Amino acid sequence: MTISAGQPIAGQPTSTRQAGPRRPLGELGRAALGRAGRAALLATGRQPVPDALEPLVQVHRRHHPQADLALLARAYRLAEASHRGQKRKSGEPYITHPLAVTMILAQLGAGTTTLVASLLHDTVEDTELTLDQVGAGFGPEVAYLVDGVTKLEKVDFGAAAEAETFRKMLVATGDDVRVMVIKLADRLHNMRTIRHMKPASQVRIAKVTRDVLIPLAERLGIQVLKAELEDIVFATLHPEEHARTRGLMAGHEALPDTLLEPFARQLARQLAETGVAAEVTVRPRHCVSLHRVLLKRAAAPGRDGRPQEPQPADFGRLLVVVEENADCYAVLGELHTCWTPLPGEFKDFVAAPKFNLYQSLHTAVALDGGAVVEVLVRTRRMHEVAETGVVALGDPSPTGPGQDADELDRTDPARPGWLSRLLEWQQETPDPDAFWSALTADLAGDREITVVTESGETLQLRAGASCVDAAYLLGEETGHRCIGARVNGRLTALSTPLQDGDVLAVLTENLPAGGAAQPSGPSPEWLAHARTPAARLAIERWLADHPARLPVVRTGPAAHQPAPAAHRAGERRAAPVAVAGRPGAPVRLARCCTPVPPDAVAGYPIRGGAVAVHRTGCPAGQRLRADGRTELEVRWRSEDAPAAGHRVTLRAEALNRPRLLADLTAAISAAGVGIVSAEVEPPQELRVRHTYSVELPEPGALPALMRAMLRVSGVYDVSRPHAPEGARTREGGRAGRDGGPEDRDGGPEDRDGGPEGRDGGPDGGQGSPEGREGGAEAALRGKWG
Repeated sequence: MTISAGQPIAGQPTSTRQAGPRRPLGELGRAALGRAGRAALLATGRQPVPDALEPLVQVHRRHHPQADLALLARAYRLAEASHRGQKRKSGEPYITHPLAVTMILAQLGAGTTTLVASLLHDTVEDTELTLDQVGAGFGPEVAYLVDGVTKLEKVDFGAAAEAETFRKMLVATGDDVRVMVIKLADRLHNMRTIRHMKPASQVRIAKVTRDVLIPLAERLGIQVLKAELEDIVFATLHPEEHARTRGLMAGHEALPDTLLEPFARQLARQLAETGVAAEVTVRPRHCVSLHRVLLKRAAAPGRDGRPQEPQPADFGRLLVVVEENADCYAVLGELHTCWTPLPGEFKDFVAAPKFNLYQSLHTAVALDGGAVVEVLVRTRRMHEVAETGVVALGDPSPTGPGQDADELDRTDPARPGWLSRLLEWQQETPDPDAFWSALTADLAGDREITVVTESGETLQLRAGASCVDAAYLLGEETGHRCIGARVNGRLTALSTPLQDGDVLAVLTENLPAGGAAQPSGPSPEWLAHARTPAARLAIERWLADHPARLPVVRTGPAAHQPAPAAHRAGERRAAPVAVAGRPGAPVRLARCCTPVPPDAVAGYPIRGGAVAVHRTGCPAGQRLRADGRTELEVRWRSEDAPAAGHRVTLRAEALNRPRLLADLTAAISAAGVGIVSAEVEPPQELRVRHTYSVELPEPGALPALMRAMLRVSGVYDVSRPHAPEGARTREGGRAGRDGGPEDRDGGPEDRDGGPEGRDGGPDGGQGSPEGREGGAEAALRGKWG
């Protein structure tokens, strides 16, 4: 309680006369004073606090005035007695370590229970004290926290002890996030004294801290702890670069600040004039933060082509702390009105907090001299959470059968977020090495993105995640059935990386009712696009349970259909087309567009007196006309339908998946259509193009066949292709002999459009609109972005 000067405390005398005559201090001996002190303590019921605990108590009382100091004192006495005689590598008594760790937590504002567990966190691991004794003396909550941070013995786990210890801590963190908070404070103090370790141990510990502990501190939002850990790791692993950066910082600190402090005062005056209550301070960058800025400067050459030198504004940022959320935007308005904002530098983490609950407005403005200054704007509560993260949320209240859980998951403040996903996939990774690799990979991303499904569900993913990761985040069964994705309304490949704010729809194959059929499942190439451990583990399990099987492809007709006449040697195909004015001319149906009744067609004279029949609009036919060929009128003759059926070429665009070729050929055969040839192009970004030449028993079977192919899972477009726009047309056979080997329909020299215009080639054109089958399935069509 703060009492203003001259204000009496209620219930106490206001003068020495009211209090009675004062006895001189010298009239009491030391023994009398000691007895009086003990009597006063007994009268108030407060136990004396050990001298070593006094600094800790002072810090703790600033955050928790009503803290149970007797419990802290009892925990300290037990820890001191348990560790008595033990020394650290620095030569100091071991009790200095739990005291230092507890002081770090007290400075963060942790609760009394957390401090008690911190004082005892090494007793079970390094002394004769057992976990049952801790629970009996301080309760199950403290015992759970102590057990969570207790390392597993190398005698029992060997080389896997470190990985399994982290697994154990993460599982415990899932129930109580304070386990990881204590571990981070423990690691910070160990890093502060890392100079006493052997060089090899320093490097090993620093790398583990860099790869695991610092990302965990970031995800828990404890920025003050993360920043110090980063600086110590930087000094341990890169001493020369650290020394250079520290030298630049020291040189800047020795000079008067002629940029940031004057701007802070100017901004404070401007806000005061507009009636916005705010505190404006200069926030210096820590060593690693400055080093990152210097790297960006070095990577961006100046006008003279040389790396840019550090600028005064690189050494710090302005922090504006206000009272209310609305004041944040009022400050932003003043900043952007009075100074020039930099495009692309504004970020609103107030309306859309980060995954670790961080909230602030970020902007950058250009001052009159051209210097660019970054400004952070937040409320006092936002500032507290930004600095200490989950610690600022307070100790979690236990939830039992008769208690309602908090609306926010107390173990994962970013629910649904990184911790929930990590706890899910670690259960599926029994191998310690695989767990450790997956853990470091999952924590490697320094930020997360938010993706919204078309149904309104919000997905939290690590930066760089692809559509494959999103599919498996929606559920393992959804991932196995996934055949494609639509991002921001456009069909895209599963390998496409997602961006923050994308709207996603995962397309899945339809399975027959009854659950007997299995999904097609992932292909091995999906592993190259999976960025999250959960997706990778699910794909690897599927591939292990479903060894690759070569599909059995049937390229003939259905069992009840006779073999096509084209398969019988020596039999010619008759063209059911009549050419006006040329009754005896040989007619060839163009292979580039494969016309069938009732297509609109046109004829063009070619070498040897033959007539090539193309579909109206076919680019190859249009080129023949442009070259001066006379367009001849032709018509279909229903009475001359070929016995072998009508040959037509169909192109299927699909999302690549296992057994796609087998399913497509089965659908064609089931429609009673014989396959003459099939061509499959190499997949491009999980998309594939299949081209089939088929024999239709009758022209009316074409629409039903295209619908059947479009119903195959993964197929999003079925069309009848034309020749490519750039292909040249060859005119007939080498000798022009009707019926000769070189002049037969389909011969290598007689295909209208030539080799460059063969259906299904890599440069094949898109099918015409009239050649695509309509229906509800058309929603999946579209060009690739």
